[in-house]
Amino acid sequence: MRAPTLRHPTLRQLSSFVAAVETGSLSGAARSLHITQPAASQQVKELERSLSARLLQRGGSRVRPTAAGEVVLAQARRVQAAMDDLLGAAAAFQSGEVGRLRLGTGATACIHLLPPVLARMKQRMPGLEIVIATGNTSEVLQRLLAGEIDLALVTLAGRLDRALEAKPLLQEPLVAYAPAAMLPDGEALSPAQAGALPLILYEGGGTTRGLVDAWFRRGGLAPRPIMELGSVEAIKVLAESGLGATVLPGGALPVVAPGMAVRPLRPPASRSVAVVLRRDKVRDRGLRMGLQEFLAAHAPGADNGPRGR
Repeated sequence: MRAPTLRHPTLRQLSSFVAAVETGSLSGAARSLHITQPAASQQVKELERSLSARLLQRGGSRVRPTAAGEVVLAQARRVQAAMDDLLGAAAAFQSGEVGRLRLGTGATACIHLLPPVLARMKQRMPGLEIVIATGNTSEVLQRLLAGEIDLALVTLAGRLDRALEAKPLLQEPLVAYAPAAMLPDGEALSPAQAGALPLILYEGGGTTRGLVDAWFRRGGLAPRPIMELGSVEAIKVLAESGLGATVLPGGALPVVAPGMAVRPLRPPASRSVAVVLRRDKVRDRGLRMGLQEFLAAHAPGADNGPRGR
């Protein structure tokens, strides 16, 4: 029995299918693509016919991808990313006065590292659209590989995928931050001393929390936090309320609140922050400028330490 002859799908068909999955309905896909619902439905039906496979489960309040649809979805997103790269390559030959840069980063970097860099980029290129997505390192790097973002600013941990390249920015020390009364005067904090304090730490699963856990393991301990949160700003507020101590990147403490103290760790611990991009990524003006600004802002000698007030 001969296998069915498959036809190349069109970009419109793939876009309608991806939008239907992401919005959960064909009507949502139509709204996001600014077309009618019958047109979106027809594009998906034509895609299913061209691939000889059912791609969507139609039932209930949402449409969901079938097993075949999940496979096609991943490839469709890669096709869309490749088309974005094609448009970026074409834009590189234009005047360069407008463009788009999609950045992925963690919440700490988004709050404390990005603002001055993004302000300078907008001054140099007012027409540049900057889109920011946040997540932990693994999430951001997966989005980078999928072509959903152009540049990642992340804490490095382990080996990168071969399709990615990293440009180190800074080695940021981890420090203890707590009400001054909880900490020994002027001493670096050991894992044993930190473990005896009520700890408020990042939630598990993130790269920075993994570094904190590794520091405790070097002292033969496992931290037992009283609270775990995903927001560095929430952690700081709770510590500043007198509820406990925490371990944070030094860059998250541009200002030390009254009554609080910062102590180095013993043995020292740090995290490596880098910009990461795909090796095959077309480097248009916006992306080139973003790289230049990050590297210049965090060159050796830049002052990123905490200040009292």
